[in-house]
Amino acid sequence: MSEQEKKRIHLVCNAHLDPEWLWEWEEGAAAMLGTFRQAAEFCDEYEGEAFIFNHNEVILYRWVEEYEPELFVKIQRLVKEGKWHIMGGWYLQPDCNMTSGESFVRQIMLGRQYFKNKFGKVPTTAINFDPFGHTRGLVQILAKSGYDSYIFCRPEEREMKLEAMDFIWEGYDGSQVMAHRSHDLYLSFLGKASKKVEEVKELCADQDDMMVLWGVGNHGGGASRKDLAMLKDLKEKLSATHEVVHSTPENYFEQLAKRKDSLPVRQNDLNSTLVGCYTTQIRIKQKHRQLENYLFMTEKMSVFAWSKGLMKYPEDELREAMYDLAKAEFHDILPGSSIEAVEEAGLRVMDHGLEILSRVKARAFFALAKGQPRAKEGETPILIYNPHPFPIKTVVECEFQLENQNREDSFTDIFVYQNDQLLPCQVEDEQANLPLDWRKKVSFIVELAPTQMTRVDCREKVIPKQPKPPKISATENYVFDNGEMRVEINPTSGLIDSYIVAGKEMLKKGGAKFLVLHDDEDAWGTDIYEFRNVIGEFTLLSPKRAAKFAGVHVEELQPVRIVENGNARVTVEALFGYGDSYICQRYHLAHQGSELEMETRVHWNEKQRFLKMSLATVDQKPEFYGQVAYGYDRLFEDGRESVAQRWMIVKSEQEDSALSVITDSTYGSDFKDGELRVSMLRSPAYAGMNLFGRKIMKQDRYSPRIDQGHHIYRTWLNASSAEGRFKEIERESIAHNEKPMALAFFPSGKGDLDTEGFIKLSEGTILVTAIKKAEESDDIIIRLFESSGNAENCIVDLPGYNISEELKFGPYEIKTLSLNPQTNEFKEVSLVEVEL
Repeated sequence: MSEQEKKRIHLVCNAHLDPEWLWEWEEGAAAMLGTFRQAAEFCDEYEGEAFIFNHNEVILYRWVEEYEPELFVKIQRLVKEGKWHIMGGWYLQPDCNMTSGESFVRQIMLGRQYFKNKFGKVPTTAINFDPFGHTRGLVQILAKSGYDSYIFCRPEEREMKLEAMDFIWEGYDGSQVMAHRSHDLYLSFLGKASKKVEEVKELCADQDDMMVLWGVGNHGGGASRKDLAMLKDLKEKLSATHEVVHSTPENYFEQLAKRKDSLPVRQNDLNSTLVGCYTTQIRIKQKHRQLENYLFMTEKMSVFAWSKGLMKYPEDELREAMYDLAKAEFHDILPGSSIEAVEEAGLRVMDHGLEILSRVKARAFFALAKGQPRAKEGETPILIYNPHPFPIKTVVECEFQLENQNREDSFTDIFVYQNDQLLPCQVEDEQANLPLDWRKKVSFIVELAPTQMTRVDCREKVIPKQPKPPKISATENYVFDNGEMRVEINPTSGLIDSYIVAGKEMLKKGGAKFLVLHDDEDAWGTDIYEFRNVIGEFTLLSPKRAAKFAGVHVEELQPVRIVENGNARVTVEALFGYGDSYICQRYHLAHQGSELEMETRVHWNEKQRFLKMSLATVDQKPEFYGQVAYGYDRLFEDGRESVAQRWMIVKSEQEDSALSVITDSTYGSDFKDGELRVSMLRSPAYAGMNLFGRKIMKQDRYSPRIDQGHHIYRTWLNASSAEGRFKEIERESIAHNEKPMALAFFPSGKGDLDTEGFIKLSEGTILVTAIKKAEESDDIIIRLFESSGNAENCIVDLPGYNISEELKFGPYEIKTLSLNPQTNEFKEVSLVEVEL
């Protein structure tokens, strides 16, 4: 057989190394240094065999650069010589379902910039060997970032049948990349690499080229002398029919591209596997969502202030916060599959990012307040900055201090005005607990202008005593009706008995029920695809238990009460219990709009249990959808656990209606027979996994369980026609998650007042997902996304630059625009800011 006729086996040596997992990051760094040092020695020693070591993940290379710089210089040389291959090119391997579309872009940008600057390399094959499933939204992101191919390992063959190991993966917008699922994951055990090669050779007998990922992994290791010797023997053994070569992913896909037209096409995600990770370690997930929201909002505010010459762009600080977010998205941190120490470290690193961003955001806010007139005598100004390019009508909450302490029994009421027009407003219970009329919290309904500061002014009026909210009957449903929605809350169950919008009932009786399900100690939910075994539910507390849980000094407290009542909204509180756990549920009912907000405080002390909130809709056969990275998808409707990001929609074709559920911190859910169950928390063991039929936990001691204690969730329900929901949901969800900043502030009166804002979009389904300074210039990057799956035109107005341009978007299309603030040149660039 001639050399041209031989089949080729591409050996891709790597050393999968989780920076943190069953160990803390310091141990991960130590393992990495040993692994990289040995790999570098093999690259020099096995020169005649053309051995190539492949590795990705910026975070590991940064550690080498800091802790062993001489090794870093050696790796730079080996990369130049082609003996060490920069693989993948991302900051690390993140979770590939809960990470937002924009966060994926940043993972790529951080990786691309680092590897290009340090090694002169820009990989074209992306790799995410170990993450637990992959959203279809990745495809467009990859294609528009310069990638033509993707390697993954999960779900494994036993979990998901694919037509072939190699296929074309197609995204929501029609983008395509070549994809390869590796046989038997990403590693080989010591002395077993040649056995894996033989297995792949048999599986891919009809292919001219095949790829084998090998190298001791999970805690580093990579190549071994034993495996290299055995592979050399195998190479000689197969020499008559196969060429066995040390190779790279790019080399393999270069050959695969020759038969690209014959590959099957997959128009779906790559899910699901290890579905318990959608909910495990909810504190990590909540903090992750908060950090994402803070970062993208702070970037926008910083650009707006910088573009007007009001502050220096905080590039270094924003980058540091981005490093924190990128690290927290690692596929054993964000999914909650790590040990307790790693959970704490993950929370700590995200708090670091949040602290940086809080300072930058305040700096931008005060800069953007320039030009606001001084306060009039007797008035307290509240400024609210809306970072979004569309108006938002919402309930704003803000606290401030009265000028003087009122030590009398009288009460200072607050009235909120905008341009001398009284707004729907009320005083509510402030966070502090001083029994003194001094600290004030006001809530009011106001419409916020796009990318501008909105100002309201508070005026005081002293009245004899604070009004008490009306009482709820102990037997009759409390009915709230603002003309746009009608809500009934049952005082004997504490649940929602009716939620009617535009004359249509959206929920069955008993909505927002808290279910307790059977679970086990497995943090991943290994080999489990649904959590449906209900063993109990939270029930309304008795008046005596309610008083004890609330911590009040009375013997009995009605478990369902109105706690806030005014012209802006009504808040109903209900107290529940189950076992050793309690829930305080607050329903916020605004006097305008059809949105029902729920604030849920969970005091959780159960073990091996799963908590879900049930919302049973009236339609028995609706469709279920959820937001994913730069898209939305139809989710499982048979009770299997699904993963979504900021929102979910239950759509009724029959009624032409849809119920939407926006969350601020949850990702998992399931849906069956019209009932949506929002996954709130689990309590398995830290890094507990079902292996070989053995017991997970030692039975002779106390062992900590995940997510014990206090947790807070916010959920927003809304309803309308089906078409209306899909058009409105994205802007509603981004407004709730990237919440406009409100602050009581007495401005100096100096500076020029901004009356234009930075950017405005015409009505429709186009979103701004990012506004930031370009990575390598002073241009301003504006990222837009069509969110409904329909072609749409959008007018983009940039008043300060005299730009008004109509752009055409295909379904789900991402457009990245670059604005030169000196020349006003406005053009489209790639997702990674490269000219098209």
